[in-house]
Amino acid sequence: MNRKNTFRALSFLLVAGLYFFPQSSSAEGDELLIYCGAGLKNPMDEIGELFEDRYGVKVYYNYAGSGQLLSQMQLTKKGDVYMPGATYYFDIAKDKGFIDYQKPVAYHIPVIAVPEGNPANITSLDDLAKPGSRVILGDPRACAIGKLADEILEKRGIFGEVKKNVVARTATVNELVLYVSIRKADASIVWKSLLVGVEDKVDAIEIPEEQNLIKIIPIGRLTFSENKDKAGEFMDFVTSDEGRAVLSNFGYTPYPDEKYAG
Repeated sequence: MNRKNTFRALSFLLVAGLYFFPQSSSAEGDELLIYCGAGLKNPMDEIGELFEDRYGVKVYYNYAGSGQLLSQMQLTKKGDVYMPGATYYFDIAKDKGFIDYQKPVAYHIPVIAVPEGNPANITSLDDLAKPGSRVILGDPRACAIGKLADEILEKRGIFGEVKKNVVARTATVNELVLYVSIRKADASIVWKSLLVGVEDKVDAIEIPEEQNLIKIIPIGRLTFSENKDKAGEFMDFVTSDEGRAVLSNFGYTPYPDEKYAG
C-alpha cells in the first residue's frame, strides 16, 4: 500500500469511529446534543460529566471536524449547541441563522507539531517549505485548523512551497497528531492544547506571535434546539470557573486573557 493510500485508510478508520459511534442523533427532554470540534474532546468529555452530575441532564457529543458538523446541522436541523474549534465556521452558522446565543470560551493557539526528538530538525514555519519536508495538514473544508494553517502559511508567504510538501490532508486535528506521533510526517500545524499528554510522542515548536494567528473558541446555542434553557445552562457551565478550570488542566487558555487581548 503506497503512502497516500495508507493515509486514506487511517483517515477512514478514524472518521468512521466518529460517525459510527455517535451517542445520540437527537436531544429531547433532559438530554442535550452538542456538536463539538474533535480536538476539544478531552476537556469537553469531562465538562459534560460534571454538568450531568450537577444538573441531571444527559450530554451527548457529536465530535468531528468543524466544517463537517456544520454540514450535518444544516442537513438535520437537530441538536442544541455548536462548539467549533474557531470562529470561521461559527460565523457561517450565524449567517445561516443557526445561532441565537453565544459566548467566547478559550483561545486556540496553533503550533508546529513534530515527532518526538524532531528527527527532521524542524525549527520554524520556513522549514516546512524546504524540499523534502513531509508535511501533513488539516483539510480546510472540514476542520478549523486546516483552514487556519493555510492562512498562517499564506501570511508567511510560503504556502505555495509548503503545498508541494503536503503528503496528506485530514478531516480532524486528532488525525494530524496521530500521524505525526507515528512518524508518517515530519511536521504539522495543530492546536497546542492537543499535545498535552502526548509529550513522549510529539514535540511542539512555538510559532512566533507575529507569524501566528490565534483564534477564539466560541460556543453557541442552536436556534432549532428543543431544550433552549438547558442548552443555555450548559454554555454558562462551560464558561464558568469550574469549566474554565477543566479547560486550563487540558492546556487551554480560557477567555479572556490579557496576553491575547486585542
